[in-house]
Amino acid sequence: MSRKKVVILGCENSHAHTFLKIMADHPDLYGGIAVTGVYSGEPESAAALRGWFGVRVMDRFDEAVGEVDGVIVTARYGGNHYRYAAPYLASGVPMFIDKPITVGTDEAVRLAAEAKASGVRLTGGSSCRFADTIARIREDREGARFGRTLGGLVRAPISLENAYGGFSFYCQHLIEMVMEAFGRFPRAVRAARSVGTITVLFRYGTFDVTGLYVDGNYRYYAALFGDSGETAGLCDIGQVCFDREFAEFARLLDGGPMPASYTDFIAPVVVMNGILSALENGEEVVLEYPEV
Repeated sequence: MSRKKVVILGCENSHAHTFLKIMADHPDLYGGIAVTGVYSGEPESAAALRGWFGVRVMDRFDEAVGEVDGVIVTARYGGNHYRYAAPYLASGVPMFIDKPITVGTDEAVRLAAEAKASGVRLTGGSSCRFADTIARIREDREGARFGRTLGGLVRAPISLENAYGGFSFYCQHLIEMVMEAFGRFPRAVRAARSVGTITVLFRYGTFDVTGLYVDGNYRYYAALFGDSGETAGLCDIGQVCFDREFAEFARLLDGGPMPASYTDFIAPVVVMNGILSALENGEEVVLEYPEV
């Protein structure tokens, strides 16, 4: 049986190394996948992967069009994600797109619409949505374990000064933790900045969730508050999250269904830009999710 050929585009962050290691460490699970090329706008990142894993370094991000069965886009700057993915969309191959899916909402809609038109099944976003604490909160909320949901709290890091888009670089982690635990489509957001923190109020109609971004402090926490109890705890954002998100991509390569709708997939970009608007104007921003 031939192996599924995959390329990794934009390998500056930890995902490229981690995914290659997952495949190397688990040939029983992923021996049918072969990474046939990597590309980075930072050549030293691609060279490092060649040294560790012996993978071919590509000269251009589009040079494998028509030659692969899947694409992984993990550029640190989300503004490169659509650009890297675009040449491969017409091929219809499944794709993993890392966070942030894109920086602009219009670009996210264009990516999703072109993917849908070509039958491209998408996965990706933030690995933090796979944390056990987040899954437990979602199950307890949906099952009304503690009665009516009164609210919630999610804390996660943010990087405000960086060369990869500023706020957009890291913000999707907290956003997707909230969306996975409390519902994919908050109806509105408010936001305020303090010393080294940004506080976001995610408004769901019958309850609110507070999101606390802390600059440079890599601690993850989540809580659900019900009228008869609560679920709360630190979130283990470690190898298990990477394992679960790669497994989801591998299922797409095997012909599995897309785990969520195209609108679901790009919803975090809508929320991200809503937060930025709320920070700028100091007012509540109603979120509108384009149907794709």
